[in-house]
Amino acid sequence: METTINNNNNDNGYMNQAYVGSLNASTISIPGAYKPNESSNGKKTLSEGSGSAPPPGHGDSPSGVEAGQPGKKRDSWNNDIEFLMSCIALSVGLGNVWRFPFTALENGGGAFVIPYLIVLILVGKPVYYLEMLLGQFSSRGSVKVYDFSPIMRGIGYGQVLATGIVTTYYATLMALTLRYFVDSFYPTLPWSYCREEWGTECLDSGPQEASRATSLAGSGVRTTSAEFYFTNIILREKASIDDGIGYPSWSLALALAVAWIVIAGIMFKGVKSSGKASYFLALFPYVVMLVLLVRALTLPGAFDGVLYFLRPQWHKLLEPQVWYAAVTQVFFSLAICFGNIIMYASYNRFGHNIYRDANIVTTLDTFTSLLSGVIIFGILGNLAYENNTTDIASVVNGGPGLAFISYPDAIAKFKWLPQLFSVLFFLMLFVLGIGSNVGMASCMSTVIKDQFGHLKNWTVVVGIAIVGYFLGLLYITPGGQFLLNLVDYFGVTFVALVLAIFELVTIAWIYGVKRLCRDVEFMIGIKTSLYYRICWAVVTPLLMLTILIYTLVLYEPLKYKDYTYQSGVYVFGWCLSAFGVGQVLFWAIPAVRKQPSHLGLWARIRKAFEPLPNWGPSDPQTLKRYQLFVQEGNANALFRRSSIWHKIYDNIFG
Repeated sequence: METTINNNNNDNGYMNQAYVGSLNASTISIPGAYKPNESSNGKKTLSEGSGSAPPPGHGDSPSGVEAGQPGKKRDSWNNDIEFLMSCIALSVGLGNVWRFPFTALENGGGAFVIPYLIVLILVGKPVYYLEMLLGQFSSRGSVKVYDFSPIMRGIGYGQVLATGIVTTYYATLMALTLRYFVDSFYPTLPWSYCREEWGTECLDSGPQEASRATSLAGSGVRTTSAEFYFTNIILREKASIDDGIGYPSWSLALALAVAWIVIAGIMFKGVKSSGKASYFLALFPYVVMLVLLVRALTLPGAFDGVLYFLRPQWHKLLEPQVWYAAVTQVFFSLAICFGNIIMYASYNRFGHNIYRDANIVTTLDTFTSLLSGVIIFGILGNLAYENNTTDIASVVNGGPGLAFISYPDAIAKFKWLPQLFSVLFFLMLFVLGIGSNVGMASCMSTVIKDQFGHLKNWTVVVGIAIVGYFLGLLYITPGGQFLLNLVDYFGVTFVALVLAIFELVTIAWIYGVKRLCRDVEFMIGIKTSLYYRICWAVVTPLLMLTILIYTLVLYEPLKYKDYTYQSGVYVFGWCLSAFGVGQVLFWAIPAVRKQPSHLGLWARIRKAFEPLPNWGPSDPQTLKRYQLFVQEGNANALFRRSSIWHKIYDNIFG
C-alpha cells in the first residue's frame, strides 16, 4: 500500500500484471543490493556500498525505444556533455541578459534581487531538478510524461501552449538583434547620434567632448539617442493601439525569416544536430559579457548604478507584485514549468547523473543574471551621471526594450572600434536567443511527433517555423510591443504560474514525493535530501499559491508604459488565460472516458489518477526490474499505519 494522498492503491493497480508474475527472480537484483549507477564507460559512480553491477541495458544505455511505442527508436544525445550544454543554452539566454535587468529595474533594483534569490532556492532549483528527473526516468515528452496520472495530462498541453506563445515572440527578439547586428557595420553606429527631428531632448549616446558634457549638465533628464533610435526607427512605435497595430516592418520581417531558418536548420535532425551546436551556443556569450562588464564598470557613475542594483529595499519584500515578478522571472530564465526541461532530459541515458547537472545549470543561470544586472545597472548609473540626476530608475524606460537601449548606449561610448564590440554583442544576443528558441520549438515538435508518430521530423520543424513566422509578424508592427506585453502576461506568465501549481500538486500528492524519491534511488542511486522533499511537497506549491492569491487580490489592469488597454482587450487576455489553464479540464474528460466502462463514474475518475501499466523506464527489461522493485516496496508498506496524518508524514519524510 503506497502512502500518497488520494491514490493509496496506485502501484498495486498496475503492478499486478500477468507478465510481472512470470519474471525470473533469480535474474533480478534485489533492492538494497542492486546499484543502478554505472556510467557509459562501465565504471561505477555514486555507489553507496557494495552490490552487484546492474544488468546489461540498464543505466549504461540510451533511452532505447520510444516510451509507449514499442519498436520505435527514440533519439538520444551523442554524449552527456551535450545534454549539459544544451540545458545551459536553453536556460542561460535572453531571460538573463534581456528580461532580468528590466524586471529588476521595474521592481526597485535591489528590492528585486533578494526575492529573486529566495524564489530561486525555494522554487527554481527544486522544480528544475524535479522536471529533469521525470523526463529522464520516463523518456517521455512534456505531455506523455503525465502517464503517471493521465487525468492531469492537460497540464502538459497548457504548458506547450504557453511555450508556443513564447516561441513566436522570442523569435522576434532575435529579429531585432539581427537588425542591430547589420546596423553595427555602419562607419558610425546609427544610434550613437541624435537626429534633428528628435529635438533638444535628445542626448548623444556616443562619446562627448568634456566641455559639451559640462554644458549639458543641469538641463534635466534627457532621452538618449539609443532610445530614440529603438523606439522611432526600429520599432516605429505608436503612442497607442486604439486605431490598430499597423503593418510589419519589412526589414524586421526579413530578419525574422532568417531567424526561423536558423532555428529550423539546427532542429532539422533533432537532438543529434542541436547537441553539436550547443557547445558554441552555451559558451560564446560569456566571452562578450566579460568584455562588456569591464567597459560598464569603467564608465563614470557606474558604481552608483551597481549599488542601486545590489542595495536591498526591505519594505519592498511586503509587496506581492515583487514576488510575482521574481517567480515569473525564475520560470522564464530557467525555462521551468514550460515542458522544455522534461523534453531535453527525456533524451538522456537512464543512469545519467542529473543531480549534478541541475546544480550546475541553476547556479550558472543565477550567476549570469547577476552579471547581466551589474552590466546594465552600471550603464544606467552612467546615464544618470550624464543627466546630472541621482534617480537611476528615471533615466530610461523599462520594458523589453531595455536591452536594446542600454547595451547599445554603452557600446556607442566605446572610443576604440565600437562597431567591433557591437557586432560581437548582437551576435551574442542572437546566439543566446537561438539556444533558448531551439529548446522551446523542440518541445513543441516532440509533443507533435508523440501524437502523430508517422510524421517526419523535417515536416514538423518546417510547419512550426512557418506558423511561428506568420504569428511573429504581429510583434514587429508599430503596435507589436503592446501586443507582446499583453500575451506575455495573460498567455504566458499567469498561465505558467497556475499550471505550475497544478504540476507540483500532481507530482507531490497524487503521484507522491515518496514514490518519486524511490524512483530517483532506483535510477541514479541517490537518496533525495530533506530539502528537496519539503520543497516539492510543501514550500514550493504553497509559496506559488500564496503569490497567485495575493496577485489576484491586488490585481490592477495591465499597462504598457502609460497606456491603458481598451476593456475588450482585457476580456481577450483573460479568455487567453482561461484557455491555457482550461486545458487541464479539457483533457481530463477523455482520460476518464478511456477507463473501463463497467466502472462507476467515481471509480473511473479515481482510476484516471493512477499511472498507466507501462509507466516507468522505456527499456523493457529495466521496466520489468522497476516494477518488481516497486512491488516489493509496496509489500513492505503494508505493515505501516494508514491514518491520513501518517500518510502525509510518510509521503514527505519517507
